[in-house]
Amino acid sequence: MTGRPEPGEHDPYFGQYIDLAVADDLDDALGQRPLAALIRDADPALGVRRYAPGKWTLAGLAQHVLDTERIFAARALRIARGDETPLPGFDEVALGNAMPQDRPLGALAEELDRVRASTADLFASLPEADLLRVGMASGHALSARAAGWIIAGHEQHHARVVRERYLRGAPSR
Repeated sequence: MTGRPEPGEHDPYFGQYIDLAVADDLDDALGQRPLAALIRDADPALGVRRYAPGKWTLAGLAQHVLDTERIFAARALRIARGDETPLPGFDEVALGNAMPQDRPLGALAEELDRVRASTADLFASLPEADLLRVGMASGHALSARAAGWIIAGHEQHHARVVRERYLRGAPSR
């Protein structure tokens, strides 16, 4: 599968996530599931923990990763299929305010695995030419492959946040 996207294939903001993706190949990058592994092994009581006032609970953070992956996978599908409709942005704060913050971590870990399996299947099914197709999302160019790399790196970013801010010094099961 294709390598990392070029800078012109995505909003420069998302370069921070693409850089965090662990692999040289999109298939391998999407095969990484660090957040699911972290929360699957965490003490279930940590699901409602916030590392600071105003921050998401650990369960809410996992739900954010799920929501974002679904949005970027849908963007990739539309772009890869040649839908030239400019795709709107989304408000992660509004989505976060609407999500349940106390879902069981085990259920979220299972859902993260299922959603990622579906995402990986989507990207594996796309021909190279479709992965390289570029559309518009949130007012910026976005290739289908860049969406996949963003998904992989976004999870890596939040897995690091979980390790450093939610789990450091916390008991595990």
